[in-house]
Amino acid sequence: MVAAHETTLRELLEGAKQYRVPLYQRTYSWTDSQFRRLWEDIRKLAEERIESPNLTHFIGSLVLAPSPTLGPSVSEFLVVDGQQRLTTLSILLCAIRDHRAKHEDPDHRDRIDQEYLINKYKPAHRLKLVPTQADRAAYEACLEATPQAGGSDQVGAAYRFFAAQLVAVDDPDDPMDIERIEDAVISGMALVSVVAGASDNVYRIFESLNNTGLKLTQADLLRNYLFMRLPSRGDAVYDSLWFPLQKQLDAGELEQLFWLDMVQRNPEVKQTDTYVGQQARLNGLHTEAEIEAEVRRFCRLGALLRIILHPEEEQDPEVRRRLARLNAWDTTTVLPLLLHLLDRRKEGTATSEQIASAMLYVESYFIRRLLIGRATASINRVLLRIVTDMRKDLPVDEAVRAYLSVGRKYYAADASLREAVRSIPFYLNGRATQRKLVLQWLEESYGSKEPVTPVSLTIEHVMPQSPTAEWRQMLSEDLQGEESFAEVHEALVHTLGNLTLTGYNAELSNSSFLVKRAQLGKSGIALSQEIASQKRWGRPEIHARADGLAERIIATWPGPTVEAGNKSEVPWDVMNTALAALPAGSWTAYGDLAALIGSHPVSVGGRLANYLAPNAHRVLQAEGVVSPNFHWLDPSRSDDPQALLREEGVEFDKYGRASQAQRIGVEELAQLAGMPQQDGSTQLLRPRSRHDSLLDDRFLEQLRDLQEAQVGLGTVAVLEAWVGMGGMLLYGSGGETSCFLMARGKDHELGNIWPATIYPSGKFEVVFQHLSTRPPFDDIALRKQFRQRLNELEGVNIAAAKLALRPCFALDVLINVKAREALIEHLRWFYGQAVQPGV
Repeated sequence: MVAAHETTLRELLEGAKQYRVPLYQRTYSWTDSQFRRLWEDIRKLAEERIESPNLTHFIGSLVLAPSPTLGPSVSEFLVVDGQQRLTTLSILLCAIRDHRAKHEDPDHRDRIDQEYLINKYKPAHRLKLVPTQADRAAYEACLEATPQAGGSDQVGAAYRFFAAQLVAVDDPDDPMDIERIEDAVISGMALVSVVAGASDNVYRIFESLNNTGLKLTQADLLRNYLFMRLPSRGDAVYDSLWFPLQKQLDAGELEQLFWLDMVQRNPEVKQTDTYVGQQARLNGLHTEAEIEAEVRRFCRLGALLRIILHPEEEQDPEVRRRLARLNAWDTTTVLPLLLHLLDRRKEGTATSEQIASAMLYVESYFIRRLLIGRATASINRVLLRIVTDMRKDLPVDEAVRAYLSVGRKYYAADASLREAVRSIPFYLNGRATQRKLVLQWLEESYGSKEPVTPVSLTIEHVMPQSPTAEWRQMLSEDLQGEESFAEVHEALVHTLGNLTLTGYNAELSNSSFLVKRAQLGKSGIALSQEIASQKRWGRPEIHARADGLAERIIATWPGPTVEAGNKSEVPWDVMNTALAALPAGSWTAYGDLAALIGSHPVSVGGRLANYLAPNAHRVLQAEGVVSPNFHWLDPSRSDDPQALLREEGVEFDKYGRASQAQRIGVEELAQLAGMPQQDGSTQLLRPRSRHDSLLDDRFLEQLRDLQEAQVGLGTVAVLEAWVGMGGMLLYGSGGETSCFLMARGKDHELGNIWPATIYPSGKFEVVFQHLSTRPPFDDIALRKQFRQRLNELEGVNIAAAKLALRPCFALDVLINVKAREALIEHLRWFYGQAVQPGV
């Protein structure tokens, strides 16, 4: 007999219980998107429970069966369904335990362990959750808080993700915030526990629970509900109102409309709760006339949403321009405000001029946040609350600006913006499309009478990402004191002052400044013409251009109100988030962190010397040695940081220098900090038809221009071998035409998969981060085997700590014929695993 009841994690884990994941279950496979979705639900629930302490959030079902080896003193269950959810929550509890024990009270360790994670007095059943054998060691490392906790496997990725989020959300001025998070996890996450009887067929239960037919959308449900309430007026209302609404908006847009309408009343409502929320509101209406009036109101709002989604249909030119820009920025959380603004104009309480001004402030807000490296921090919450929280006694544009200007919303004031434009790695922040938009709109601010079509333009690093000897010589002239070339190059290369737009990215690439200056001088882009007027391109010139662009930005995009102040702020929380996610067995340098957050290595060192930060012992000097000034901020600690790093898996040479292969650089730190990655827009080519494609020709042309002939020949040999074994080639459509080695296409039953991406600038990028979500390589054992195979190549040394990232090796490895042939064999092995898993 099946027993089902709603429960919480507290009820599931308290007492002498053990939940075993059967060996035949798949290994732990949740990924970053699922971690992030769960975390956002927990964070919101923790805030909501301040006002409503009994509020819960349903996260699904858990199907259990009594274990056939049921013990006399421990309730033992097999987890038939829900093991990914239960494992994730247990890992999260480990992260909460470690965070609270470190930052609040060490007693939290024993308390959380004994209440939720272990059966202290039952050594034979010590673990309350026993994952599959493949995941057990990684899970136990988290449970026991060993140096191996947070490794490069999926369990380690979950632990590192939640550890980083706890660091980011922990407000030193709010001593209860992490306690509220713990309470939301333990008491607020609601599940349906389905416990089968000893004679029940648990798999039939599992099948019925997961039987997914064609489900009605929330818009379908709401439509059915509304017309159920219109017994006599239904046909007329459908013909005159609902049918025209459905012609204006597709099914997804219609559902979005009903959610936007809810958000303007309750900013916390989730899109998945749209139908429930609308139904609860409409239950208060009693007559057909009232229901018909609601349908009429939906029609009015639908017409406005249509304009927002299709700005070309707007009549006022300035409103049309601002809508088009916010539409291009591509964030749905601004839609409730836009709908409110257009509705205010429709009702006559705001003019076109005022709503265009309000949209300019929102545009300015987006751009200034991006420029100071705060593109995503809390932005959804901020935007969804504008309509309900902005002042009602001001004109709508002034109200929007005033709301964005107060509190911790990162509407950068002028002083902060001037400093950030000089130092923040603009190219590593925000989405690639948004970075290009900022440069495109900056170009438009010059008011050229012959505007350049932006479609063919890409972002160009004037000082290249892979500098030649000429560039090294030029930049070395600017070094001061003990500065190294690498530190200064990383601090400058991705900043706005070093970037422009060009249609000749491939031709420019790593060329000397003399060559670039001549090419940029012919450009119709004002941003590039400024650079062409310079005699050299080093730190003084990049800083001067950054200062000029900062003033243009300030003049183009208005900042916050005077009341907001004009203080500057270093994003130390971004640094802490990256450090918290730093895998065991890896290290980073002060200069890498400085480049990530737009600071200086000395400032980073000073910060780490005086403020607690996660994994501070993993920050070394550039050559891989512990800083002579390093000291533990915990007075009870006196252990040797190098010895601890060795225990975690970092290798040191006889001179005490950490392996550079295990170093996490600035771009990998950006991945760990959760910064959006480069666009992956691609175009599929037919196998064996490579030379028929424009993109293919561009790739080969760039490879020939940027690499020695032997490197080019070696690379082409690898590509030909890949196609010969049945693989496909996929090409990126960015300025640098990357080549993806596709083993499966997106139409394959297991989804697409590729082992690597080749960049003509000289990188062979191994995409472990992508592989971790694609069968069969979601099994970490296969990814480890692939890494070990690649490390057999002369000149390749990929650290184990990078199994969750996208490490690279140089294309010049392919000059060596033996290395090239070995790589082809390893790719052949990969292809076989991908197309015939398990064979």
